[in-house]
Amino acid sequence: MKVYADPTRTVEISLAGGPGGPGGKPEGGREGKAEGGKARAEQGAAASGEHGGKGEKGKGEKAKGGGEGGRGPVLYVNPYTGAVLDKVNYRDTFFFTMMALHRGMVGGPIGKLIVGVSTLMFLFIIGTGIVLWWPASRKIVKQRLTIKWDASFKRLNHDLHIVLGFYSALFLFVFAFTGLAWSFEWFNNGIFAVTNSDPKGPEAPKSTLNLTGGKLSFDQAYTAARQQVPQALSYAISLPKDSTEAVRVNTTSATAAYEGATDELYLDQYTGQPLGKLNFEDRNLGQRVRRTFKPVHTGAIFGTPSKIVAVVVCLLGFTFPITGVIMWLNRLRKGKKKQQKQAAIAA
Repeated sequence: MKVYADPTRTVEISLAGGPGGPGGKPEGGREGKAEGGKARAEQGAAASGEHGGKGEKGKGEKAKGGGEGGRGPVLYVNPYTGAVLDKVNYRDTFFFTMMALHRGMVGGPIGKLIVGVSTLMFLFIIGTGIVLWWPASRKIVKQRLTIKWDASFKRLNHDLHIVLGFYSALFLFVFAFTGLAWSFEWFNNGIFAVTNSDPKGPEAPKSTLNLTGGKLSFDQAYTAARQQVPQALSYAISLPKDSTEAVRVNTTSATAAYEGATDELYLDQYTGQPLGKLNFEDRNLGQRVRRTFKPVHTGAIFGTPSKIVAVVVCLLGFTFPITGVIMWLNRLRKGKKKQQKQAAIAA
């Protein structure tokens, strides 16, 4: 269950099970007015533990809940009346379909492999493009950095490819590089190997077993969490799955750099007493780096401004194969004309 400090937002209740296997965390977030009506859709956090609940799981930070979409529906509830305002199964949404196409999930493991290999090829093309762009002298630098809008179509197409390609290259490289984390397990393992970090992080504290006492309810857990972290923007509460686990509460602070930069509070499931807390900045370097991949990949790392940059850059990235093919066709025509001219001279 996820509760927001904003009094107008609905409570999100993530149900386990449903199509695709047992589930836990939603990949799409919603918000709505408590007065009623449909909740408005918004993109949520990744399936790698960035939305709340149990953080990193294993070497790929795969959260419980079926990994990529195998989770139950999410209910959006009026926190004052208990009325269910909306029910969404992420697997039935347009955005899940887009995500499945984007990650190659529609083709299973082979589809993901194809996407991964294509991404590696894309990174290679960006790298070689920068090498080809690099000016041989300082005089050419200005030409490579500015577009001559009043030139012929051939020159304008060349500038659109070369100049805009240079400005977009770094962003496209970063977007593609971070995308490898969803295609290859070895890439995820490499993140933790390079940072010399443990993918699992520290062991969570345990509750003191009390078979005669009652267990904490969501209301009690929320009250205890509010007492411990009163200034949080949201509280994502996960009840324990056995008799010794702690209640986990992922909290988002007002100073969090992005949605996935959450702190985790542990409560005794019988008494509600705090057992410990793991702040985001106290996570090991590998976990912190891995959690930045989704907001960087989607351009959400700095909010709306970085999303706008990401949209513009990706739209430009779509044009480069087109302008590149036009440049290649122009070179073919130029080569044919040169051969015809040489043949005419020889005759």
